[in-house]
Amino acid sequence: MYKRLHLLIFIVFGIYTGITAQDSTHVKPLVFLMKLDADIDARTNRYTELALEEARVQEADYVIIEMDTYGGALNDADDIRTRVLEFEKPIYVYINKDAASAGALISIACDSIYMAKGASIGAATVVTQDGAAAPDKYQSYMRSIMRSTAEANGRDPKIAEAMVDQDVEVDSISTEGKVITFSTSEAIKHGFCEAQVDGIEDIMFRSGIEDYDTYDYELSASDKIIDIFINPFVSGILILIILGGIYFELQTPGVGFPILASLIAIVLYFTPYYLNGLAENWEIIIFFLGVVLLALEIFVIPGFGVAGVSGITMMVTSLILVMLNNDYFDFSFVPTGNLTTAVLVTFLGLIGSFIVMFIGGVRLTESGLFKRIALETTLDKSAGYTSNFKKDSLMGKTGVAYTILRPSGKVEIENEIYDAYTRGSYIEQGAKIEVIGEEGTSLKVKELS
Repeated sequence: MYKRLHLLIFIVFGIYTGITAQDSTHVKPLVFLMKLDADIDARTNRYTELALEEARVQEADYVIIEMDTYGGALNDADDIRTRVLEFEKPIYVYINKDAASAGALISIACDSIYMAKGASIGAATVVTQDGAAAPDKYQSYMRSIMRSTAEANGRDPKIAEAMVDQDVEVDSISTEGKVITFSTSEAIKHGFCEAQVDGIEDIMFRSGIEDYDTYDYELSASDKIIDIFINPFVSGILILIILGGIYFELQTPGVGFPILASLIAIVLYFTPYYLNGLAENWEIIIFFLGVVLLALEIFVIPGFGVAGVSGITMMVTSLILVMLNNDYFDFSFVPTGNLTTAVLVTFLGLIGSFIVMFIGGVRLTESGLFKRIALETTLDKSAGYTSNFKKDSLMGKTGVAYTILRPSGKVEIENEIYDAYTRGSYIEQGAKIEVIGEEGTSLKVKELS
C-alpha cells in the first residue's frame, strides 16, 4: 500500500514538474514596438503616454522606440523623457535616421541606444519659432535636463550638455561655437550608442534574445478619430458650424437646430484638443465668456458696442489658442507654421460662417426642413382670417377710459376691459370715449366732449 502511494505521488509530481518545465520553456519574451516619427508635440506626448500604458497592460518585457524626428516642444519632450526614465522595464531606442533636439533628449533617457547606418543624434539647442536660439533661461533648463538624463543612464553628462550649448567645449570632441551632433560611429565611440544595427531583430539578437513575440502598437479607433478632428481642414468646418449656429440661434431664438448643431460642433472641436493636451481649461472658459458677452449685447444692451466686440474677440481668440501649445500667450516655442495655420483656419471658418449667415440663410428659409417648422402661409383678411376675438362689433359703442391713454391704454365698455389707442391724442383716466375703429385686438377710440 505504501509503495503504491509513493509511486502515485512520484507520478503526479513528475507530471506537474514536466508541465511546468514545458510551460516555462515556451513562454517567450514580449517586445513592444512603438514609433516617434513626427514632431515632438502634445500629440506625440499623448501617444507616448497611451503606448507605455498599453505596454504595461500587455506586460511587455522590452519596449523599443523607433525614432526619426528633428525635435519639437521642450515641455512635451520633458514629459516623455520623465515617462521613459520611470518605466519599469527596459526601453531601447532605434534611431533609424535622426534624433535631433528633443529627440536626442528622449533617446538619452532610454536604457540603450541603437542607430542605423547614416543616422545622427544631437543638436539639442532650444530655438524659437523663427529658428533663433531661445533665451538663456530655456537653454539653461535644457542643459540641466540633458546632463541629469545622461548621468541617470551612465553617459557622459558634459557631452550631453555640449549637444545644447555651443560654448561648452569637450576635448577632442567639440570646439567652441558648435554644438555636438554625432554620427553613428561617433556616437558608438563616445558611449552614446551601443551598436549600429539593421533593425529590431538585430537589436534583440545583440541583447541575447532570439525567440520572442512582438506587439506593434497602434492608436485605437477612438484615438484615430480624435486625430481626424484635429486636422486643420476639419477644424475649419467645425468653426464655421459653431459661429454660424450661434448666430442663427441668436437671430431666431427657439428654432433649436442651429444651436444644437453649434453645441455638437463645440464638443467635437474642443474635446480632441483637450485630450491631446493642447486646449487648457482657461482657453475654453474664454470662449464661453465670449458667448455670454455676445448674448448680452444682443438681448440686454441696446446697440452693438464694447460687449459685442469683446465677445467676438474672445471667441475667436479661444478658437485659435486651443490649437497651439502656448504657455499663457507665450508663443516662443510654437512653430511659425502652427501659429499661421491656427490663425488662417480660424479666420477662414469665420469668413465661411458669414457667408452662411448672409447667403446660406436665404436658402435655409426656402428649404423643406425649414418649411416644416416655420409658418410661411399668410393668413390675410381676404381669406377669412382675423385676429379679432370679439363676437359682436363695438363700433359706435361708448364707455370710459379705464387707464390713461397716451395714446394707448385700456377702456371699459359695458363692464368689459379692452385694449385701446387714440389717433394720437391724450385721454385722461375716467373720461368718456367712443369706439371709432376696430383693428386686431385693439379698439380705436376718441374722447367724447
